[in-house]
Amino acid sequence: MKLSPDDFDPWNCTLQDFHSADDVMNRCLNMARIAATTDLPILILGESGTGKTLLARAIHNSSKRSGGPFVSFNAAALSDTLLDSQLFGHEKGAFTGAQKAVKGKFELADQGTLFIDEIADMSPTAQAKILRAIEYGEFERLGSAQLQIADVRVISATHIYLQKFQDSGNFRKDLFYRLSGITITIPPLRDRTSDLPSLIAAEILSASRKQGKSIVGLDQEAADMLFSYSWPGNLREMSRTIHVAVALSPGKTISLQAILLQSTETQTPSALDRGISADQDLSLNAMERHHVRKVLELMGGNKRRAAKALGLSRSTLDRKLSQ
Repeated sequence: MKLSPDDFDPWNCTLQDFHSADDVMNRCLNMARIAATTDLPILILGESGTGKTLLARAIHNSSKRSGGPFVSFNAAALSDTLLDSQLFGHEKGAFTGAQKAVKGKFELADQGTLFIDEIADMSPTAQAKILRAIEYGEFERLGSAQLQIADVRVISATHIYLQKFQDSGNFRKDLFYRLSGITITIPPLRDRTSDLPSLIAAEILSASRKQGKSIVGLDQEAADMLFSYSWPGNLREMSRTIHVAVALSPGKTISLQAILLQSTETQTPSALDRGISADQDLSLNAMERHHVRKVLELMGGNKRRAAKALGLSRSTLDRKLSQ
């Protein structure tokens, strides 16, 4: 697998830089291109690591606001006071440690785009304040009664699925309707298998250049592993995996030994991993089934490699899995 992708600058990319062989992803990109021609608010949905921030930046860079600022803000795990200060700014003395007046994200994004990630994690108080700012472009800095005005296009994102987002009861419906002028859903990487070769190739080239290496591709076993893996961490996990693999590769190709997939290590251990108890199925058949599943999981779902590790033929492995 040779590498020949074009250079890609994530900070200055536009929607013209995005290409896909996947139909669902192409529908997502087409919707993004339509959204870029409008000034409507945009809601981007997608699992963690699918590239929501990257798409938001590309939409901004492809819009009439491209000459203005792109300001990014993560709404997760912030207290109301801190979120208020971050979004709308504060005056000197507004709270302990506020030694000078500071502009908030809304003010900094004037004439440009404000990207609010993890919008679903906002508290009800913060939701009420941001609704007013989005509707009228008006807000006050924390500790001030003076009205501030900003012309901002809002793009928001969440990893929560749309139906769950709407039905949760934790998010104001009026704010949801205000934010979701155009809704774009990014498919997870596991559903974009036709894009994997080009994405992995581009990541290898990028990692090789950053590390001063000349990696030209993957050996067959490494390719089998990467192309059969489900990528629960999506693009973020893929990028980390490839950069580590390039660092561990002494030659011009990446071997299987350089592929370190760590996602299985973060999963909740099964009962058999934690220990056994008398009320479990303690038969050898049960233990064998567990062991086969565990080995297949560790091999990233690659049955050929799992069969080799287990000392079984592929047909025997298939029979055990069917059982």
